[in-house]
This record gives sequence, C-alpha cells and structure tokens, in this order.
Amino acid sequence: MTPLDDLKPRYDAVVIGAGLGGMTAANNLAKLGWKVLLCEHHYQLGGLATYFKRKGGHTFDISLHGFPHGMIKSTRRYWTKEISDRIHQLKDVRFLNPDFQVHTTFDRADFTRILVEQFKVPAQVVEDFFAHLRAMNYYDNDPRTTRELFEQFFPGRPDVQRLLLEPIAYANGSTLDDPAITFGIVFSNFMSKGVFIFQGGTDTLINLMTAEMKANGVDIRRNVLVEKVVTERDASGRRRVTGVRLRDTRFGGEAEVACAVVLSNANVKDTALKAVGEEHLDPAFVAAAKAVRLNSSSCQVYLGVREGESIPHIGDLVFTSEAKPFSSSELTDFHTTSRTYSVYYPDTRPHTKVPRNAIVTSINQLWDPWAALSDADYAKHKARVAEESLAGLEKYIPDIRSKVDHVEVATPRTVNRYVRHSRGTSFGTKFEGLKVSMELPNQVAGLYHAGSVGIIMSGWLGTINYGVIVSAKADSYLRDPDAAPLGEAAASAGV
Repeated sequence: MTPLDDLKPRYDAVVIGAGLGGMTAANNLAKLGWKVLLCEHHYQLGGLATYFKRKGGHTFDISLHGFPHGMIKSTRRYWTKEISDRIHQLKDVRFLNPDFQVHTTFDRADFTRILVEQFKVPAQVVEDFFAHLRAMNYYDNDPRTTRELFEQFFPGRPDVQRLLLEPIAYANGSTLDDPAITFGIVFSNFMSKGVFIFQGGTDTLINLMTAEMKANGVDIRRNVLVEKVVTERDASGRRRVTGVRLRDTRFGGEAEVACAVVLSNANVKDTALKAVGEEHLDPAFVAAAKAVRLNSSSCQVYLGVREGESIPHIGDLVFTSEAKPFSSSELTDFHTTSRTYSVYYPDTRPHTKVPRNAIVTSINQLWDPWAALSDADYAKHKARVAEESLAGLEKYIPDIRSKVDHVEVATPRTVNRYVRHSRGTSFGTKFEGLKVSMELPNQVAGLYHAGSVGIIMSGWLGTINYGVIVSAKADSYLRDPDAAPLGEAAASAGV
C-alpha cells in the first residue's frame, strides 16, 4: 500500500503538517464532528517536538525541552488527562557564565529573590517590572523593543538583561531588538509557575497524541506532501478553498482531494506564497508576506550515554556561556560559546526497563553560514560543534567522554531537510508574521494557519494554543461559510 491509498474524495478539512499546532487543530476539528485529513511529509509526526532512535538503545527528543505551566490546562482541555498528568516541573535551572552563576526554579518568587538578593535590584522595581509584563497585550501596539523595556526598569544592567533574555532566546529566538511584547508575554508565562516538561519523552507524547487523533477519526497520512492549495472564486467573486493536491514523498504518486478548509501548520510564507500562490492573493498582502522576516535556527548535539553508565546531577537545564559581554548577536554567532544542555536523567523516561541518560546541547544559529558550506566544510564544522559541546560539558562532568557512545549533530540544514522550514528556521517568523498569519482567511476563505509566528505563538504551548484558536475559526467557517469571520476574542475564548 502507498500513503495515498483509500483516500476519501472529499474531507471537511485538510491539515498541512503534523507539528503540535497541526495535530491539535486536526484533533479539535475531529472532536467537533468534521472529517479531517492530516498530511505530514515526513514519516514522523510531531514536527520539532518529536524524537528519533539510534543503535545502543538511545532515544532523543529533538528540541530543547521546557514550556510554561499553561501546557497542563491546554493539554487537559484539548488533548487528554493522561497527557496533562505527565507534565512535571523542572526544579533545577542553572545559568553559568562570566557575569553570574544562578540556580533557580525559574518562577516569579525565585526570580524576585535572585534579582533582589543577588543582583541588588530594589524590590519595588522588580515588583513593578513583573506587574508591567503581566499587563502587556498584543493589541496595545507597543512600539518599544526589549532593549528599551530593560533600560526602563534596569538601566545600565547588562547582567540583568542576560538573566532575563537568554532563556527566552532559546525558547523562541527573541533578541534585544525585537518588540518588547515578544519577550514580555513569553517570559511572564514562564514566571507564573516555572518550567515544565513532558515526563515520558516526546516518543510517549506523540504516541498518545496519535492514538487520540485516531480515536477521534482523524485520517493521518505520513509521507504525504501537500503541494498545492486549490482555490476558486465563487459566484460573488470571493476566493475560496476547494481542495489540495498531494504527493507521496516515498513513491511519487499524486492525488487530489476536495475540501472546504485547509489549515496549514507549515511556514506561513510558504503557505501563502507557494502553496496558495502569489497570483491568487492581493498584491498588498503578497508584499506584506514577502516582507516577513524568518526567525533564527539552531544546532543540536545529541549525546547518548552508554547503557549502565550514570552521570551526576548537574541541573535539568543548564545555560552556559563564555561570552562577555552578553549580546543577542553572540548567541547566534557561527562560533558562539553560548550553549544550553538539556539533561535527560532516567526519570525523564521512567517507563523504560533499563535506566538511561542522555544530554542534548542546543545553540542558536543563523541559516546563511551553514548554507554556504561545502560538504567537506559542513562535516568539519559539525565535528567542531560536537567537540565544543563535549569540551564545555567536561567542566561539569569531567569523564563524560568515556560515558558517551553516540554523538550526533543537527544543524539548520537538518531542520530544513526534515521539517521543510524555510532557511531552517526553528522559530518560524519574526513578529510581523503573526499579522500575515491571521489575515490569510481574509485573502482566501477557508484557509487558516497555525504555526510559529510572531514569536508569541511559538514553542510548545504557543503552537498548541494557536492550533486551538484557528481550529475554532475553521469550525465557525464550516458551519456557515458566509458568516462574518470569527474574531480573535471569540476564537481565543477559553485558551
């Protein structure tokens, strides 16, 4: 059989891409009673929140783990209690750099203590800062940058800026010169109750989500690429979704199915400019979509610890750097010294018969330096990144080299290959992408997008919640295609 066998001629909705946003939207629409086709070009579901296995019994989570407490509510309401019950707090987050050494539970109470006691910031300033963040709203059109926000509350304090921004840069690609809201909302979400992970690993998470989607009737097709969103103008002249053209990425077969809604979890620029096509969109919208900047990417070094070996507890998330002073540009420099270690102790996957340890190093990177490399230089720099990761880790686990029996490196080119994100972006688009994403249904009725856009709608929680919001809009359209579009407030109710 091929992935295109036994397709229905028509579905109510087709979802492009099985990242967390796409899967959540597909599951939500199916629970609402619609016939849903979920197409994923890769053989694995989950997007950048997935896993892979290697010889020696190694299982690796793809991305840096950690998300806000809100994931518990979102997964319980829109997935299952079994999933939400597995979300546990990380209690030991560490920052080790030339400016400071901090151990924290990464919540508001502990950060307040650290800022007041260790960084000597007046308690009222800290309180005012957190209150200000909680009041930030996307619709305020706040023109300030994160740099300006920090200078307002912590003038001349690059050490405080580092403490506040560095972890969010790893979470969504934020920089000092991005809009302040892109830092404020995300940081405030973490500060509510700390950093959480899914206990059991992303292999367990994706398996549970897949089972739930199937139970709700989602038709899941792996190795199926949506090459084109088919649109036509109705009698009134309004352009609407009418179907999709599909290609089997393994055997090359093609098919076309009809549908009333397409919900894309692909990159928003690719969705608009390639899947739909510039010729079917208003020139002003095309210009706005082309102007959207893609966000940064990342490298990961996957270190598998040999069966039977143990490692000391060095923290759950360890943000390390040799850079001084701190800067957003250094974080993404081709030769950055800033890297974060996600440490997977045996209790990360307590269900496994043999206790295992693993460490995943993450560094922020840009596309261009990696894309320009020859094959020989590409291999050389992958080896360099692996060596730098091990050398940095030796400061905390001196005998780590003797304990590791698998080393593998992913780069922006890896992201581009397996997830098809333009320029290998790990974090979607910059802030202006959110407006383009939200306006897609006004260009083509029945077309929606849920993905990492605007930095706010990124990370595990952001993409799940965006999947909920746009699936509510799609549901409203399916019930009455001629009704006024569902507004943001109504679509976001309950998220």
